[in-house]
Amino acid sequence: MEITNSERARVIVEALPYIRKFAGKTVVVKYGGNAMINEELKSDVISDIVLMQLVGIHVVLVHGGGPEINAMLKKIGKESKFVNGLRYTDKETMDIVQQILAGKVNKDLVQRIEDKSGKAIGLCGMDGSLLKADPISMDELGFVGEIREVNPEIINNAINSGYIPVVSTNAAGYNGEVFNINADTAAARIAAEMGATKLILMTDIKGLLRDKDDENTLIPLVKLSDVPKLKKDGIISGGMIPKIECCVDAVRRGVDRAHIIDGREPHSILMELFTDEGMGTMFY
Repeated sequence: MEITNSERARVIVEALPYIRKFAGKTVVVKYGGNAMINEELKSDVISDIVLMQLVGIHVVLVHGGGPEINAMLKKIGKESKFVNGLRYTDKETMDIVQQILAGKVNKDLVQRIEDKSGKAIGLCGMDGSLLKADPISMDELGFVGEIREVNPEIINNAINSGYIPVVSTNAAGYNGEVFNINADTAAARIAAEMGATKLILMTDIKGLLRDKDDENTLIPLVKLSDVPKLKKDGIISGGMIPKIECCVDAVRRGVDRAHIIDGREPHSILMELFTDEGMGTMFY
């Protein structure tokens, strides 16, 4: 659908107060779901990230890579196994996770940002001891880690040098191990340690729904104090529980606002940041 020049002007005018508000502030975006698979959506996300940098926002892009990991495991004849939503990660799987996340996916995102005239640098949790972790349970999950320390100095150095940090969520252990970290969890902890204004989690649903089968029942605003009752009522359930726990944890640790937004919607990040209506569900 074509829009007129006057409509374009109105969009810019509406965005201006938000550009002023967020210039110089840190926004952490967790990038995953269908937006990482669909080429058109991927292009939109990268454009959004570059635009954010151009208007002065300090954006940190934290990414997963589940589909690519699944594809590589399938290629070598290894079955993907999940326990309570977390990937069981034995030593062979950890090697694949590290290669795909810190290698293929991370560098592909860096290149895409550079191709759109942005400046990006790829990092992983082992770089500069960015993420330090202990195992959650070696018996149940293998090399899946629980973050103990976040050292954001290397991210701050990248931002201060004019780069967008693109972070893959591998973490260093305290005895030479490498651990796989849930990307939502890593993004929340990084956002908290950096004093971010916003944490944005991209998902494949519209946000928190009062009725999970009806997208018209979106709950746009959630106070942290409302979360226990929403869990008790079954509104927060299943796969939404860990995502919302990440948002709650981030806000409790000092992040101003945390958002779950629909990554299937083109330019959903910009709609959240720069429009009056916003996107998805905001936790505060």
